[in-house]
Formats: sequence, structure tokens, C-alpha cells
Amino acid sequence: AGLTVGQAEDMAARTGVTVLLPETALHRRGRCPRRRPGTRDTDALDPTCLVEAVDALVLSGGSVHGLEAASGVVAWLAARDRGHPVGSVRVPIVPAAILFDLTNGGDKGWGGTPPYRALALAACDAAGTEVRQGNAGAGTGAKTATCKGGLGTASAFDPETGVTVGALVAANPVGAVTMPDGTFWAWPWEQDSEFGGPHRPTGPAAPEPVLYRHPASAQPEPGGNTTIGIVAVDAALTKAEAQRLAIMAQDGLARAIRPVHTPMDGDTIFALATGAVPLPETRALALARIGAIAADCVARAIARGVWHAETLGPHQGWREKYGAVR
Repeated sequence: AGLTVGQAEDMAARTGVTVLLPETALHRRGRCPRRRPGTRDTDALDPTCLVEAVDALVLSGGSVHGLEAASGVVAWLAARDRGHPVGSVRVPIVPAAILFDLTNGGDKGWGGTPPYRALALAACDAAGTEVRQGNAGAGTGAKTATCKGGLGTASAFDPETGVTVGALVAANPVGAVTMPDGTFWAWPWEQDSEFGGPHRPTGPAAPEPVLYRHPASAQPEPGGNTTIGIVAVDAALTKAEAQRLAIMAQDGLARAIRPVHTPMDGDTIFALATGAVPLPETRALALARIGAIAADCVARAIARGVWHAETLGPHQGWREKYGAVR
């Protein structure tokens, strides 16, 4: 509760932007353990820094061009007098992460005017409580080793702590999210047939990992793929606790992608807390519970994003590729 998501796409360019916005001026605390530098304004999230809140979080396609999306969100917030107070002015705090979708076949001939600032403004205007999945927002041009990637979301409620956990992930890994028979690596954590039903493996895991095949004329580059996402909780966490939440949540990538954190991936997970629900007195145990649940939600969100994704150009959607045999 209290968070909205806005998305916008450029289907000709096969790219897009996803923005998480609070309904009120600020929500508390965030942290990002990052693997590669496809990010913006993440140092402010460090527990040693004075900034205690962020005004928005941005996930974008477009590699380095996509970092411009955060500028659009900053402008949108500033026009509404939202941001961190510094003297007589307000400075919006908008950390961002990008994924690489420049070689997915879309029209990237934008010259000196990449579309990401405009897409971010449109995403902010469209923000609401419903989240489109698959070929949406930052997941529009995403791909995986075996089928089309995409943007997915998943959530869970922990009755013991009273905390709700949500995950929003754009899956664009160099590795695979499925076994050779199309079973999602995240199958043990599926809830209510959210990515197609109870698909159990038909045999043991393949001994060799499957990687996205880059064009023969190109060499795999660091950061040339990437899975980026956000984990949000309504718990009242310190910045240090939010950092631990992010560390635990990132393990969900390893439950849903094989291999993960490769030299070609720039995986990033943000964690944030709205502060609405006090943690029980046994804070460490409560944090361990919600961190474990967050990792499950990340794994589920990855599978859901891929399950919802539709075929785009040469990148075949999961349901088209595997649906007939499940």
C-alpha cells in the first residue's frame, strides 16, 4: 500500500521505462547492492549517508541511454514540489538502474534524442496500482537465453510479522529462466498457477548451463544483459536493515536464473520500506523471515514476467515456445 507503478514503452525501439512512485511525498529508506555500474544516484542509499528517503525508483531499458529516464522523473517530481528539502528548495532523490536491450532488433536510430526522458514522463503520468507484466516498461525489450524476457511482479503476506512483501523485476539475463523442457527454475515457489500451473521437471537438471547466444560478429560484453528489480515492504526498517533485505532478496535471482551474476550481467536489486508496520521486538528474526519471503517473491516475479511476455521479433515468448507441450 502507498506505492504506485507507472510504465511506458516504445514498441518500435523495443524498449521502455518502469517507475515506482509513492502516493505521498516520500517513502522511507532504500538500498541497492549492485553488481555492475548500470545505476544512478545509488550512493545516497548507503546507510552512512544522510538521505533517509527516496522520491521514486526507476527501471529502464536502453543501457546508458536509459539513465536519462531518471532525469525525466526528477523533472516530473520537481514540477510538483516533491523532493528532499535542501534549504529553500527540494531536490528529488531518484535512484535508477538500467538493462541492456540495444541489440534486440528494435529501431535505435534516435540520434541525439533517446526516448527515455519522454517515456519516464509518460510513465509517471500513468502511475497506478495495476502493474502490466511481460512486454511492459523496462521489460519490453528484455530477453533470456531460451525465450523472451519481461517484467513481472509478485507479492506475499507474512502473518507472523504482519508485513507485506512485493517484488517488481525486469528479467533480461544472459542465462536461462527455464530448464530444457520449459519448466521454470522457479517452479517450486509458484503460487496459484501464476506462471502457467504446476510444471514439475521431467528429468534431472541439464549438466551444461544455457547462455544467450550473442551474434557471431559480437563478443559478449560486461553488462550486456542484466536483471534489475525492486523489493518493497511495508515494514519500518532502518537503512541498514533495508540493505540486509536487499542482500537476501537478491538470492531470488539464483532461484530463477541459471547461470546468474555472470560477467555479462549487471544485476541490481533495490530494497525499500514504507514504514507502515512496526517490526516485532525480535527484529533480527522478523527481518530474516521477510528477507526469505522477498527472495521467493523475486524468483516468482522473474518467472511471471517471462510467462507473460509475448513473442517480439526473433525472441519467442514462453507460451508460444513451450505452452503447447505443457
